[in-house]
Amino acid sequence: MTPEMPRDAERRRAVAPVICYPNDSLPKPDLGLYRAARKSASKISETRVLPRDAACFTAPRGHFFRITSIDGPQVGDLNLWNAADLSERFYSGKTRALHGTHLGQGERMWSAFPHLRPMATIVEDTLGWYGIDRYGGSVHDVIGTRCDPYTGNLLSGGQYHQCCHSNLTRALAAHLGVSVDEAEPHVHDVLNVFMCTGFTRDTGQYFMKASPVRPGDYLEFFAEIDLLGALSACPGGDCSTEHSSDAAACFPLLVECFAPTEGSLEGWQEPARNGYDRSHGA
Repeated sequence: MTPEMPRDAERRRAVAPVICYPNDSLPKPDLGLYRAARKSASKISETRVLPRDAACFTAPRGHFFRITSIDGPQVGDLNLWNAADLSERFYSGKTRALHGTHLGQGERMWSAFPHLRPMATIVEDTLGWYGIDRYGGSVHDVIGTRCDPYTGNLLSGGQYHQCCHSNLTRALAAHLGVSVDEAEPHVHDVLNVFMCTGFTRDTGQYFMKASPVRPGDYLEFFAEIDLLGALSACPGGDCSTEHSSDAAACFPLLVECFAPTEGSLEGWQEPARNGYDRSHGA
């Protein structure tokens, strides 16, 4: 039964919004310093992520890592952990609250409680021109959780193992030398690299559309702490039709890591863990 509309409905709807977390006081990354250091940085490693699969990589603090689309349009699901402590991992919800639904140049991936500090800063984004389209879509979202076999089973009853959650689980298990049962709890909500998404205006549903990414496009980060990363090349390809599919055209992704020259990051310090005393008023 549809509830009766109150007489003051329009007045209630007309109330102006208030930003929950004004971010003017957030510590600002020194993009000028990062970019200057990047110019003389040298490549030390690369990881090729195969279609419908995932791979792990490491990026030491003070280094740069770049995710590049190669061969064809492809989106990726990114997990990040503190390389020495997997309990410190990317917190998509708080990152979304601080920066918005989609990330861009100068914005950061923040870690989970109780750490809550920058893990990585976006330094360059070749899709920064895209903005927000007429459907409300944009790129590099922190609203989608990752395609997974549990939701797939719930909706269709199938058993699909090449989804991003399973890909990330297998990659992390292989990297750590543990079982998938041990690895799975560490897999978390992602940064959807290159994916174009939003919410429908009428029903508020999460949508995806063909990514504007093309071979050669990249997203580059500065590692604020020692990082272990895992990246899945989504089985949806450019996510123009579906995201858990053996039919979609899928392509590899490339992750490269670059080391700065000595002295090029003078003055930079690893971000401290959050200063809250954790007493919780007890």
